[in-house]
Amino acid sequence: MSADVWLVVGLGNPGPSYAGNRHNAGFMVLDVLAGRAGGRFKAHRSRADVLEGRLAGVRAVLAKPRTYMNESGGPVKGLRDFYKVPVERLIVVHDELDIPFGALRLKRGGGDNGHNGLRSITKSLGDKEYLRVRFGVGRPPGRMDAAAFVLKDFSAAERKVLDLEVDRAADAVEALLTGSLEAAQNEFHAG
Repeated sequence: MSADVWLVVGLGNPGPSYAGNRHNAGFMVLDVLAGRAGGRFKAHRSRADVLEGRLAGVRAVLAKPRTYMNESGGPVKGLRDFYKVPVERLIVVHDELDIPFGALRLKRGGGDNGHNGLRSITKSLGDKEYLRVRFGVGRPPGRMDAAAFVLKDFSAAERKVLDLEVDRAADAVEALLTGSLEAAQNEFHAG
């Protein structure tokens, strides 16, 4: 593959016990994108499940690391190197505590804001200038520990609109693939 391919990575934890967790929002979005691309994920030697195809008319590799969230960097670097994707064409979809549920924020670069998956990716790549689709999960209630909160399933109220929010995040990824970051921000930051 060459520089015209994009790498879209969804962050989460492997296994059915984590499937509905807030921390797995990235995996949920990638599953929707896989459906849109009309393909299925297959195991890749980089320790990730991968789908190569077209998304919104653009060549893309969709990936879900098979490692735990805190170790996402190794598989992401492996995929980036294998497919020779420049960091400018890497999109990472992840949960974000500092954004309310139902809101998305798109950006390039920045810190990890305490997100261990992002910290691992930035450390492995030696570069933080990749695109991020930040899926708001909100802050934990009361004094609940943030780590415990993200490892809990979405609430019943959240699950009523979760499919819609996941779809909207998938739309945001496609907007990044086909247009500019600024145009995508203008479209998706309103919500």
